[in-house]
Amino acid sequence: MDFANTPSFFRQGPRPLVRLISCTTLSIALLVADSRFGLMEPAREALSVVLYPLQWAVNAPVSGARDLGSFLTSQTELQQENRQLRAAALSNAAQLGRLATVERELAELKALGQIASSRTDVAAQAEVLYTGRDAFTNKLIIDRGTNAGLRGGMPVLDSHGLLGQITRVQPLTAEVTLVVDKNQMVPVMIERTGQRAILYGYGGGVELRYMPIHADVKEGDRLVTSGIDSVFPPGVPVAQVGKVDRNAGAAFARVACIPYAGVQSSRYVLVVSEKQMPPAPKPAQPAAPVDAKAAKAAAKAAKKAAKKAADKGAAKPAAKTAKAASASAPR
Repeated sequence: MDFANTPSFFRQGPRPLVRLISCTTLSIALLVADSRFGLMEPAREALSVVLYPLQWAVNAPVSGARDLGSFLTSQTELQQENRQLRAAALSNAAQLGRLATVERELAELKALGQIASSRTDVAAQAEVLYTGRDAFTNKLIIDRGTNAGLRGGMPVLDSHGLLGQITRVQPLTAEVTLVVDKNQMVPVMIERTGQRAILYGYGGGVELRYMPIHADVKEGDRLVTSGIDSVFPPGVPVAQVGKVDRNAGAAFARVACIPYAGVQSSRYVLVVSEKQMPPAPKPAQPAAPVDAKAAKAAAKAAKKAAKKAADKGAAKPAAKTAKAASASAPR
């Protein structure tokens, strides 16, 4: 049999034990050489580069599934967190709005307290409940009435100036007609010049009417109550001149004003007493008609009494003279 021509898979190589010992020795030698001299590092790097595509292809499904799960979880968490943040933002906005309202009311109350401490005619402090039902009038309803001693005609102030006047009083509430109402008039004075005028409301604001063309009034002038009536105390700020329109063809100047009081925003108000006016002098009583006969009789009686008194006065000196003469005569 010719072994030279026998196929290689029929050939017998080294014995298994020899192979095992050879491979073990070679492995130990490579391990020692690699640990001491790093001989296998280039081979490992080259092998990792060659095997990276295969490793990526094997790990791609697992990584994709993990990334998809993380994405879906993150989206759910973000949506939930977004909802929580929106709810917190709405709650914070509501609290901020309430805080701003409380701060504004506190500032208004402080200003009213300072005004009340500086005046001696304050009747009551009240809170605005609601506006009037009639859309064509400008009125407010406050939470004080006859139970607090309020009366019709009392002026009403806020922290900035004159707000209006009480026009109707009930046991627990009162109606305040604002200065901008079309039926309200306030006697005022230009603080800079002292010129008096009447401030009229026209529904949406106030204006000075019947001012002469040459009147000394200009934009920015401050209007205060004049105190010439028996209702509004003097010196209360009412309005500021906003625009002066002098038309040569008109008899009077048109003076538009801006009220100081918060006619649409005031929450707390002060009700003050009316101005105390001195009592009017009593008219002189007419003289009663004189009876001619009685007057003549009285004159005659007065004449007789005077004559009698004269005779008595003359008789007394004569008696004294006679007495003195009798005393001096010789016995």
